[in-house]
Amino acid sequence: MKPSNKLNITVLLLVVCIAGFAVWHNREPKAEAVFGQQDESPMKVGPKAGLLAPSFTLQGTDGTTYVVDGPREKAVIVNFWASWCDPCKLEAPELNAMATKYKDVLDIYGINVSSQDYKPNAERFIKKYGLVFPVMFDMKDEVYSKYNGAVFPTNVLIDKNGVISEIILGVISPEELEEKIIKLTES
Repeated sequence: MKPSNKLNITVLLLVVCIAGFAVWHNREPKAEAVFGQQDESPMKVGPKAGLLAPSFTLQGTDGTTYVVDGPREKAVIVNFWASWCDPCKLEAPELNAMATKYKDVLDIYGINVSSQDYKPNAERFIKKYGLVFPVMFDMKDEVYSKYNGAVFPTNVLIDKNGVISEIILGVISPEELEEKIIKLTES
């Protein structure tokens, strides 16, 4: 087997293992009683669907301060990425298209997890893909850790009420992403 094929297989296995760990780490707890109610109201904050999104404030590369903290005018997708991440490269053009197409009802915030990247490479990534949505740098892994980040890319879909609708680990098809955006922006 060629060395490049071995490397590709190794990288693929590593990505699958990381994604598996991330899914296991963010799994839903089992119901404690058949008729009992789970104590997970939208008043609770946490990195899980159905809970209020953990709040954060970061300055974008455009100098504007961006905030996720409760109700807002538009739904938002928080996209955690790294410049070395091949799936992030695949989804960047699609996120650009969605940001433009749904700009009246959706914000997309790109957050480079700079603690796991090299900022000059991230800046080149932004230019190469011509990102049209706001991009921020999470220099100390503070925001990514609030969302239990474990894999790149991670997309957190947050409705207008500030409640997490879904957390997407890895890349999904453009059609699937658009379906999720339509559902998110209709609520």
